[in-house]
This record gives sequence, structure tokens and C-alpha cells, in this order.
Amino acid sequence: MTAPGATDVSPEAMDTETFDPGATWRLHPQVALRPEPFGALLYHFGTRKLSFLKNTVIVEIVKSLDDHASVQEALRAHGIDESAELPYVRALGTLAASNMIVPA
Repeated sequence: MTAPGATDVSPEAMDTETFDPGATWRLHPQVALRPEPFGALLYHFGTRKLSFLKNTVIVEIVKSLDDHASVQEALRAHGIDESAELPYVRALGTLAASNMIVPA
């Protein structure tokens, strides 16, 4: 997957039917986010999965999901307009497919 996404789940594995960027999402309660120079590590204590976020923009978006009524609102708050949102939506969909983020 291209930056800015998570690296441990292929885009083909993403279940687009369960990821709705118009809905409110948040980090799973069992996920820890550790900032790193390249972005961040996400570790799910329940599944023991590890995901890498490849840049600081997607890290800030993920950290702020709880503060917004939708993924799209979070993207706009971080300066990502509709024409540039597809890689971010795909990355967040991948995180949803791996249970790193869940509906709020």
C-alpha cells in the first residue's frame, strides 16, 4: 500500500462494506499508538497485531478520529480535501479491517 497507510493488511483485504468514512470511528480500546519518527506503531493487545503508520499526517488523523463526527470531517480538519482523500480513506479502511479502529 502506498503511504500514508498501514502496512500489515493488503488493500484487497479491506472490507469496504464495513468501513464508512461518513461514520464516526475511533481507536479500538485495546490498541496502543506509539509515535515514531516515520509515523507510528499501532499494537492491538487483543489480537497481538502490529501496524505501521507511514507518516505523521495519518497519525494525527487517527489520533483525532474521536474528536470528529466522521472520518471525512477528520480529514478536512487536517487539510485533506476530497480530491486528496482516497489514500487516507484506504489506509483507514485497512485499519478498520484489522480491527485497529472501530465504529464509535
